[in-house]
Amino acid sequence: MKIATWNVNSVNARLDTVLAWFKDASPDVAALQEIKCVDEKFPAQAFEDLGYNVAVHGQKTYNGVALLSKFPMEDVVRGLPGDETDEQARYIEALISSPRPIRVGGIYLPNGNPVESEKFPYKLGWFQRLTDRARELLAFEEPLALIGDYNVIPEAQDCYDPAAWAGDALFRLESRQALRGLIHLGFTDALAATSPDPHAYTFWDYQAGAWPRDHGIRIDHMLLSPQAADRLLACTADREVRGGEKPSDHVPVVAELAD
Repeated sequence: MKIATWNVNSVNARLDTVLAWFKDASPDVAALQEIKCVDEKFPAQAFEDLGYNVAVHGQKTYNGVALLSKFPMEDVVRGLPGDETDEQARYIEALISSPRPIRVGGIYLPNGNPVESEKFPYKLGWFQRLTDRARELLAFEEPLALIGDYNVIPEAQDCYDPAAWAGDALFRLESRQALRGLIHLGFTDALAATSPDPHAYTFWDYQAGAWPRDHGIRIDHMLLSPQAADRLLACTADREVRGGEKPSDHVPVVAELAD
């Protein structure tokens, strides 16, 4: 089984690019972030024509997440539990009814910048709610994958220039500690665990020649529960996509699990 995550940075603006990748890579399950559209504007038919079932939690202009699966999806959850007042569309979850079922949560964690604003406490609060949800799901002792754009650089090696990011919300100690705390519940960071490249970046800014200079960072993560990690065969960042036509600033991350 191939499971993918990709921040597409507007699914409609980059639809041809996204569909071309799906046709080539053919993941069984995929979580998309920053679709930047309401549910009704998501191009569901285009993905259904490729054999996918579609679940969307959208928002006008900003944020938005979706799950695509070649298998039926059950128990779909739209929105991260824990705060009924939160209107930002950043979380979607479903049980993938494949021959060996797996629950997948698609995540678009808040950026948190500028750190002096209310956005950073919102990021950390959202992270705590995610950790609480993860703890609940781990109690089921079933295969679980929490995948998406976490907006956190875990370690210095996951950034081309740690000093340049020292004060950024993505690399602040509080953010890194929150991610570490989530992982320490029992998750495996699939890309870190399997990639031979110590600098397996997943994001390159559009500015300052970041892509041609390989000034990247790793902020898109696939966290697997023990039951899912036992099936992990490989995980890679498809960096070639970043050099294609009309690319997102993120690239897909794909994990392969034993059937």
